[in-house]
Amino acid sequence: MDFDLIVIGSGPGGYVAAIRASQLGMRVAVVEREHLGGICLNWGCIPTKALLKSAQVYEYAKHAEAYGIAADNVHPNFEQVVARSRAVADTMSKGIQFLFKKNNITVLEGHGRLVSRNTVAVEAADGSSAQHTAQHIVLATGARSRQLPNLPQDGQRIIGYRQALTLPKLPASMVVVGSGAIGSEFAYFYATMGTKVTLVEYLPNIVPLEDEEVSRTLERAFRKIGINVKTQASVEAVDTTGELCQVSVQSKKGTETVEAEVVLSAVGIAPNVEGIGLEELGVALERGRVKVDERYRTNVEGIYAIGDIIATPALAHVASAEAIACVETIAGLNPAPINYANIPGCTYTTPEVSSVGLSEKAAAETGHQVRVGKFPFTASGKATAAGQRDGFVKLVLDAQTDELLGAHCIGGNVTEMVAGLVVARNLKVKGMDLVRSVHPHPTMSEAIMESAAAAHGEAVHV
Repeated sequence: MDFDLIVIGSGPGGYVAAIRASQLGMRVAVVEREHLGGICLNWGCIPTKALLKSAQVYEYAKHAEAYGIAADNVHPNFEQVVARSRAVADTMSKGIQFLFKKNNITVLEGHGRLVSRNTVAVEAADGSSAQHTAQHIVLATGARSRQLPNLPQDGQRIIGYRQALTLPKLPASMVVVGSGAIGSEFAYFYATMGTKVTLVEYLPNIVPLEDEEVSRTLERAFRKIGINVKTQASVEAVDTTGELCQVSVQSKKGTETVEAEVVLSAVGIAPNVEGIGLEELGVALERGRVKVDERYRTNVEGIYAIGDIIATPALAHVASAEAIACVETIAGLNPAPINYANIPGCTYTTPEVSSVGLSEKAAAETGHQVRVGKFPFTASGKATAAGQRDGFVKLVLDAQTDELLGAHCIGGNVTEMVAGLVVARNLKVKGMDLVRSVHPHPTMSEAIMESAAAAHGEAVHV
């Protein structure tokens, strides 16, 4: 065998799998057809956060007088904002190159395809092909922007997230279809930069996976910055023949036409399962994703799958966790299974959104007697000093056991706070444990203690 392990794909699942395997003494190769780091580092998580940071800085500058700072003639340079985002992505991709070199990982450039359960054919950009063998193969090919029949992406007028990261100029108007994390983040970014944004969501609430109170708060914040939010609405068709796109939007009010320079389709992702040899080798699929067991083994011995191509949450941190569990299984260890009920979610708008566990509604529907505690950032000294008073921390507790069933946060820095709540749930911390744990003052994070206190009738600040 050429290698102990070949990983196809170098995103947050693939590169973590490769590095952990090398740490465990395996000879490892990674197949990558584009840039090391995959979609997350190059076209997803990282460059979008760079764009959003620019938007946040612009917002601060526009309102600098509120902080006692004089700032005149403040305006964004869109081309430089995009260039900074690309530079950040490039820096992180080079970081993966360094880690691979440090861990003696071989990079096989090209498109990887399964030939047998131990063989991967790698076709390079110049058309040449080579075969490489390994005792184990991990599929980590990720996903791409989902295409809808009534929203055929042409990359110019109707675009996906990749084009949204590198538009040559700031559009005057945009329709964003879908209000999950991707859609909401781009809607916020472009609206802040000065684009007239219409956000269309099929379900009753934006960020529909979040607690309903969080959704309503974010919608109010979006409307405040001029985003036209349309819920329980769908895009039926887009006419791109004219100077502006004519977007036909169907809602409870009927059908209306919204004009926009650009339409961004952010209606989810599609797993990259085509053209990698699954059918030829008989690797089982289920609902378009690779079927695996609790150890990420496919039905073909020696072949594993992780990340967006399997039926688990399509999140970078989930793929990384699966990578470690998968590789440690291959190495003969016995890693603890991932608790998919305790996976945090984050949306990096302003205000930020984060959550873990059950919403208040879901907790009640699953039979829990629910006790809820909420602390608004309007009562937070740190939030008030920072000018970030929008939002709250909301904890959902079991009224009988005091178990922390879920946490739902919206406000400044809440994406940094949620990790502590994930740990608390993992350690089965009770609500009263949070009340009795002294939190630093003044911080945004003391809202966790205060919301737990509110649930127990001990709040002193609300």
